Amino acid sequence: MGFYHIHGNVWEWMEDYWHNSYEGVPTDGSAWLTGGDQSYRALRGGSWDFNAEFIRSAYGDRDNQDNWNLNIGFRLVLSF
Repeated sequence: MGFYHIHGNVWEWMEDYWHNSYEGVPTDGSAWLTGGDQSYRALRGGSWDFNAEFIRSAYGDRDNQDNWNLNIGFRLVLSF
């Protein structure tokens, strides 16, 4: 089992509110739901119609949480 074909599909919505830096980010892996700009959610990973430099899991952006289009999706996570 492993990860296959995960880069460049769609931007992935994050639960976190948008912050301009990582200063104060939770260190336990939980969603960052305090402070920041609560009208925006974080996005990660780029999309199939973006330049290659943006198609990295480390690349982030933001968007209004009410927005939708073919470039934005999400990934389900199962914790055992």
